Amino acid sequence: MVIKFTKIISIAIIWVIVYLSCTSHNTYAYEYMVTSSASFKKDGSEYSFDPRIVILKNFLTSHNSPLSDHAVDFVSIADTYGLDWRFVPAITGVESTFGKRIPYNSYNAYGWNSGDYYFDSWEHSIEHVSKFLKENYIDDGLTSIDQIARRYAASPDWAWKVKYFQEKIDPLPLEFTL
Repeated sequence: MVIKFTKIISIAIIWVIVYLSCTSHNTYAYEYMVTSSASFKKDGSEYSFDPRIVILKNFLTSHNSPLSDHAVDFVSIADTYGLDWRFVPAITGVESTFGKRIPYNSYNAYGWNSGDYYFDSWEHSIEHVSKFLKENYIDDGLTSIDQIARRYAASPDWAWKVKYFQEKIDPLPLEFTL
């Protein structure tokens, strides 16, 4: 009984935090509705609210990131590939200060090919990188950030930096998998 009550209180607190963060940045929750883990709508009928989108959008906006309008893409594509929704955005923090320091029109916020790789758009880059991480890292048994870091990055600091940004994006995710 106490555990159930504690869980209810925790959920209520999270909703209050999300509500306050939405109103302080002029981002309204009704803008982001979800019909499934990866299908988003704006009309508000029979849909449930996904706070991850608002949390990520507000975080990226607070860092003046050009990726802030793509929070929906990060969350829906992470759900498609079974990734922690904070993982790929955290990589952009390490590799390009959330997309602010990239070669002109490259949409390469991930440090691919030492920054010398060009994507067609932010959406394309988010999809491509997420799919690649799933198929070439997770599916190969590299399921922790430390394991992924050994193959993904030359820097020995990469893993703790990605973890740091994941924690900054949302320190208490309701659920996650990497």
